[in-house]
Amino acid sequence: MTLEILFRYLHFLSILVMFSSVVSEHLLLKPRMTRSEIQRLSVLDAVYGISALILVGIGLTLWFGVGKPAAFYTKNWIFHLKVGLFIVVAILSIYPTVFFLRNRKGNNPAELVDVPKSIVWLIRLELLLLALIPLCAALMAKGIGYFG
Repeated sequence: MTLEILFRYLHFLSILVMFSSVVSEHLLLKPRMTRSEIQRLSVLDAVYGISALILVGIGLTLWFGVGKPAAFYTKNWIFHLKVGLFIVVAILSIYPTVFFLRNRKGNNPAELVDVPKSIVWLIRLELLLLALIPLCAALMAKGIGYFG
């Protein structure tokens, strides 16, 4: 029981870190940025990626190892929606990550780089989808969506 609570807490904490790093990215984005500003965004993006990996690891542990039986999750269509949303968010984050990594270094850290509008919209879409995932979790916790 104590181990389950610890894992649930770490799962929740990693979700908060992940969401807050994407919010920070969104707030710091500008149409034109210096390479040093993009470097800061790439650090935030790394925090986002690490928290996502921790989230997946803990999520898999909760699914298959600690707490409720695996069937509670496996036989719930909302759980599959939640995982699907997470995968879509991960796919959407690839282009901004690649952009930040490619543009963070250069000869002049004060050099201005134009940030494509698609980066802003992808991050906004990530935030929207990330905001839906806890709703799925709350519905799932009440047993909604279980088809077993």
